Amino acid sequence: MSANHIQICIGTLSMKNNISVIILTFNEEKHIARCIESLLKITNEIFIVDSLSTDQTIDIATRLGAKIYQNKWINYSIQLNWGLENCNIKTKWVMRFDSDEVLTPELCNEINEEFQDDSDCSGYVLNRGHIFLGRKMIHGGSYPTKLLRIWKYGEGYCENKWMDEHIILKHQGKVKYLSNPFWDHNLNNIGWWTEKHNGYATREAIDQLNKKYNLFDIEKTENDTTMQSKVKKILKNKIYEKMPKSIRAFLYFNYRYIMRFGFLDGYQGLAWHFLQGFWYRFLVDTKVYEIEKISKEEKISIQEAIKQEYGYKL
Repeated sequence: MSANHIQICIGTLSMKNNISVIILTFNEEKHIARCIESLLKITNEIFIVDSLSTDQTIDIATRLGAKIYQNKWINYSIQLNWGLENCNIKTKWVMRFDSDEVLTPELCNEINEEFQDDSDCSGYVLNRGHIFLGRKMIHGGSYPTKLLRIWKYGEGYCENKWMDEHIILKHQGKVKYLSNPFWDHNLNNIGWWTEKHNGYATREAIDQLNKKYNLFDIEKTENDTTMQSKVKKILKNKIYEKMPKSIRAFLYFNYRYIMRFGFLDGYQGLAWHFLQGFWYRFLVDTKVYEIEKISKEEKISIQEAIKQEYGYKL
């Protein structure tokens, strides 16, 4: 079968599914081809919202048929909502996907079967898993993470948060859960991973400080799509964040690694749960402490301390 014939088959399938996909990118040449090629099994309406990449991301994505838009990065929420407003989306459905994520063949088949008929749903919840150091992280409580990733265009948006943002439906419509997973499988080394999560920690520290000091307006989003999201938010806001900073990251690691059997994922599981469940959470708490300390000692506002130390203007 020729390459041209493959393109035609994929294009016909995408018209049937009526889905557009938005991918946010910045220097993702290592992942973008794998990501797009997995998505071409369900649609060819793929939009790249790029944050001014300097590598081959745009060339690769263009070669695979994606439509390219560029916008300066502020945070994920602002960038995704910009894409929803500015990309020339003409399909009934829209999907959010990250460049280091990949659809499984089973999930592709499930989506193709589901979208053969007109659906009365407002959105679809998918199961995400992580592959870390080459191993699927099955234990420890993070698999699967249920996320609203496909929704009717115009009926959803990304909530205004600096970290751990979710898609919120404007109206509490019916959602359907698909059973097969997709995988977050980043191919960069552990040094890149820790640098990335260092940046995540700053953004999450800003979210925590905002809860305490009302640094910027954030809408109430109690209408979380999934029960998992609702429970997670309650546990985080009502229990974890009420615990002393000196011990809560340690307790959380033990909960994941021991009580939720994270140790069954081998050495990779130890690294994953220690780095994400302890190191990252402790780093967030330390940044909150640091910013509050600078604000108090230098007699400046929390906003000024964040801008001075981390360059974020709120």
